[in-house]
Amino acid sequence: MATPSQILLEYLPKSEGLLPQWQLIVATMAVFNTIQNFATLKLTRRLYARVPSASITALQARTFAVWTLTSAVIRGYAAYNINNKTIYDMALLTYLIAFGHFTSEICFFRTAKINLPVLSPVIVSTASLIWMLRQYDFYVAP
Repeated sequence: MATPSQILLEYLPKSEGLLPQWQLIVATMAVFNTIQNFATLKLTRRLYARVPSASITALQARTFAVWTLTSAVIRGYAAYNINNKTIYDMALLTYLIAFGHFTSEICFFRTAKINLPVLSPVIVSTASLIWMLRQYDFYVAP
């Protein structure tokens, strides 16, 4: 009889390297963030800490949740189809969009301040972008 860890391993991406597993981890975390955005405004208000709390609305949080869920789906597909150029490119672009969003909120719009809730997606998007660009030829055949 298989152990729980053996059963779990059967569902992990089978592609070579760690990037597929990273995509799955990030996608899973995004699902939890999606649920949080649908459930409460508390963490979203911590993210956009330089604006009045009342300006962070449930509509904004739900919109952010849908975007986050969309990113999670794309990254989840990338985890299991990392050698598919189209899916790889789409996943890479989700990180570029996230990086652009959070950077613009910090630097241009000044709605977010540098704190843990903002640093986490900035670090994940930056590291993922660099990793995916550096490993592009390894995963996507030229």
